[in-house]
Amino acid sequence: MARAKNVLWIMCDQLRYDYLGCTGHPTLKTPNIDAMARRGVLFSKAYVQSPICGPSRMSFYTGRYMRSHGSHWNGWPLRVGEPTLGDHLKKIGVRNVLVGKTHMAPDLEGMKALGIPPESVIGVHVAECGFEPYERDDGLHPTGRPRPKYDEYLRRQGFEATNPWEHWANSGAADDGSLQNGWLLVHADKAARVPDEHSETPYMTRRAMDFIGEAETDGRPWCLHLSYIKPHWPYIAPEPYASMYSIDDMIPVIRSERERQNPHPVFGAYMDMRYSRNMARDEAREKVIPTYMGLITQIDDQMGVLMKFLEERGLLDTTMIVFTSDHGDYLGDHWMGEKDLFHEQSAKIPLIIIDPSKEADATRGTRSDALVEGIDLAPTFVDYFGGKVPGHILEGRSLLALLRGPTPSDWRKVAFSEYDYAMQDVRLKLNQPIERCRLFMVFDGRWKYIHASGFRPMLYDLETDPDEYVDRGDDPECAGVIARLQAELFDWALHPNDHVTTPREKIANYADNQLQVKGGILIGIWDEAELAAIKDGIAQRAKM
Repeated sequence: MARAKNVLWIMCDQLRYDYLGCTGHPTLKTPNIDAMARRGVLFSKAYVQSPICGPSRMSFYTGRYMRSHGSHWNGWPLRVGEPTLGDHLKKIGVRNVLVGKTHMAPDLEGMKALGIPPESVIGVHVAECGFEPYERDDGLHPTGRPRPKYDEYLRRQGFEATNPWEHWANSGAADDGSLQNGWLLVHADKAARVPDEHSETPYMTRRAMDFIGEAETDGRPWCLHLSYIKPHWPYIAPEPYASMYSIDDMIPVIRSERERQNPHPVFGAYMDMRYSRNMARDEAREKVIPTYMGLITQIDDQMGVLMKFLEERGLLDTTMIVFTSDHGDYLGDHWMGEKDLFHEQSAKIPLIIIDPSKEADATRGTRSDALVEGIDLAPTFVDYFGGKVPGHILEGRSLLALLRGPTPSDWRKVAFSEYDYAMQDVRLKLNQPIERCRLFMVFDGRWKYIHASGFRPMLYDLETDPDEYVDRGDDPECAGVIARLQAELFDWALHPNDHVTTPREKIANYADNQLQVKGGILIGIWDEAELAAIKDGIAQRAKM
């Protein structure tokens, strides 16, 4: 019997597009990820639908834009009833399994209103965003938060503490042995107190392999979302990764003094955020970035472990492998920390897809410059498993065509991303109403247009200004470009996929086959002769 198809969907948290060897970093060592790119397709223009964890992930997990699923910020629940990848895969007999992070918050109020117990089978499915949680760990566990299974694991290895995650995995030690808080940027150059083999990334790799081993006896096809916590902050790595890179391995900072001279109000407010002021300091960059690079090489080493595991079990021939990130990290570029806005460092992500099908042999080791969105993965997975992509719900497009041949002529001409800063101090700085704290990016592969409600737009020309130093949003010479991209945004905003409960086929069938008349609803018909003609037309169409 042919072995079942599977999908291994690997996601890193806060991994920049340009921090891999295969995407051009000159000193960062990622040989295993580079080898994955040689076996598949590397997408050079992949963008998230919101440059922050929660909304971005909810777009990945639903295949829908933020404006459609409604989860605008970290901790905002995905409403009960919002269709997820898990719902679509369940219909075709595929398990949708989680190991690691989702940033999902359950809609407890909605479940209570519908009488769904959170601990029930349906309740868990809804609360976990359609995933079967083999081991969920959102990666941030300060004291007072619910404790992860990883705490129990650390204690079994002898790492005792009230909060083992914080005291061992995410804290360092000074020369005198005293505990140094890994949350603080000043300590990013210290090694984590936990050994590499017991740190979070190898632990999650092993948990993924545990699931895969168990699933072999189950026999059902699976989509496993292995969602790593790193290289997201706290920026602290175990040895040997903590000392693997130095400031000599850092690429030059991407920023210009011009950016700070009369900036767009929203950009200026973000440059003034605490994390931006700190990460703009050379001292902070020199402590954080070598550690960030070390965490990435640790992930790469685990990719080697994982690929060998799959090869030994003969799973490489039937498993689609996806490697990506939920957004980037400014790391001091553009005088910014965190991710928040739409520069390439934040909104652009690495995306490598290995399609094991013979139809994909011709594209192996190639780079695709097609505009790709994070919401394209959900329809790709449904398509790969042989299911029918529910186009009235999913707003992305299957990537199988790009994996198996040239870019279709009707491929998207622009990519969209959204952001809502209502939860941040930026809203207070700008004195904006909650409902007006919206940013929208439209990118056509050259021009990046950003609509900022209540303010002038931002505009960058990546052909003449690839580092996005010059905002031309108030340049009269660019009025035509702005009008064109505004029209794209307007058209997109007016046409969401919101026929969630009614497939397009049903809508088409209603008019195509005169179902109203067939059902005896005879609205506006003049006489028996006209009715007879209509019925005759229905009969003729039925014969076609």
